[in-house]
Amino acid sequence: MEILTCIKQVPGTTEVEVDETTGVLKRDGVDSKMNPYDLFALETALRIKQETDATLKVITMGPPQAKQVIEESFMMGADEGAIISDRKFAGADVLATSYTISQGIKKIGNPQIIICGKQTTDGDTAQVGPEIAEFLNIPHVTNVTKILDIKEESIVVEVDMPNTLEVCEVKYPCLLTVEKDIFQPRLPSFKLKIQTKDREIPIFTLNDFEDKDEMNYGLNGSPTQVLKIFPPTPNTDKDILRGSSDELSEDLSNKLKDLKLI
Repeated sequence: MEILTCIKQVPGTTEVEVDETTGVLKRDGVDSKMNPYDLFALETALRIKQETDATLKVITMGPPQAKQVIEESFMMGADEGAIISDRKFAGADVLATSYTISQGIKKIGNPQIIICGKQTTDGDTAQVGPEIAEFLNIPHVTNVTKILDIKEESIVVEVDMPNTLEVCEVKYPCLLTVEKDIFQPRLPSFKLKIQTKDREIPIFTLNDFEDKDEMNYGLNGSPTQVLKIFPPTPNTDKDILRGSSDELSEDLSNKLKDLKLI
């Protein structure tokens, strides 16, 4: 069995500048980390790997510096990894991103199970995983909270729906997006770091893909565009009210009325 986990490098700080022309984040020179939700996906894949003796591959889309999260996944137990990186992929919305990653998955192999985190902390759309599955024409299940059974031809999972918990059995190949806290992510191993420090990490560009049409990638392949994006203006204004309970109640009521909140 082969398992593939999609991971992403995200800004490690909220102090990120925005390109006013394209509306995308300026990632160059910004401290980065692995997307926290992807840690749960990676741990889930590692648990399945241990139970089935599968091969675990990871893939990420981003600049060459994304190599850091691939190396981190090696330190946790992943076997292989690849980066999807090309300037022609820059500025992609969720649809173009999903299509690009699906092309990368076709390049790296044909895994039985693809596992993604619920969402990323820099986008929060929670759309990329399901859209990858649609482009690969495979079934998918989102909001997975438990792995109940791993069978030869299918996997049984528990799904957190708005009002119920459901049990789903899905045949391979399939894609799962997992919820936070499905498992406690393990820490990277220094021993594995030494063992994998020379492991090759290929970089896939547009020329490596079956579909080489530039109009399907990056800004060209994005049907949605960000009109404006900006960091929120910090507001540190505060009022301190003092007095008896009756005075505080009256002052607070008057303040809320002045702000037109009531």
